[in-house]
Amino acid sequence: NIAFPMVVQGIDKESREKRARDIIQIVGLDGREGYYPRELSGGQQQRVGIGRSLAVEPDIWFLDEPFSALDPLIRTEMQDEFIRLQSVLNKTIVFITHDFDEAIKLADRIIIMYEGSIVQIGTAVELVTNPANDYVEEFTKNVSRGKLLPVRIVMDTLDGETHPDITVNVNDRLSRIAGVVLSIEEDVRVVDDDNQVVGKLQREKLIQALFKDGYIPD
Repeated sequence: NIAFPMVVQGIDKESREKRARDIIQIVGLDGREGYYPRELSGGQQQRVGIGRSLAVEPDIWFLDEPFSALDPLIRTEMQDEFIRLQSVLNKTIVFITHDFDEAIKLADRIIIMYEGSIVQIGTAVELVTNPANDYVEEFTKNVSRGKLLPVRIVMDTLDGETHPDITVNVNDRLSRIAGVVLSIEEDVRVVDDDNQVVGKLQREKLIQALFKDGYIPD
């Protein structure tokens, strides 16, 4: 099954079998080479499809709604597997989906299309905080800003007094640090991954980012 695209390309049997076995290992199906589709779980069947799409080593890996028919648990499992594969393969991927939450989880950049035309291209944060038009705003309105937006989007330069003990990381999602920051009156220092202070987070800015509809960072 995985080797079939190589048959179409006329690749010799020995080479395609070796490549297929390598792919089987990459997608986590080693030990199941002799199984029929009916003997595999839904997630395993999906891995076969992913393996088949990788068999011919495409320069750009194109996937058209590969997980749309899966139940939620298997879909989450395959999204995580997709992220793992991308870290191993380092390929450019074009992934078609109608699920914006899936796009947020998987994509570095997102293209929103309407009636065959590109409406906006950007990161998830850019699309949510700076929608190009009403269609994009409507498309992204149900996204949890707290789970999406990092502290760096709303922090300010460091000046004045801050809480002496509490810090937050520049890459923390707002939902993760909201409970602590909203429970105190003082501004909070923001640190990078090396624990160096890079700015501050104001309580008012956090509230605005979490709760004000259409928040756009300065």
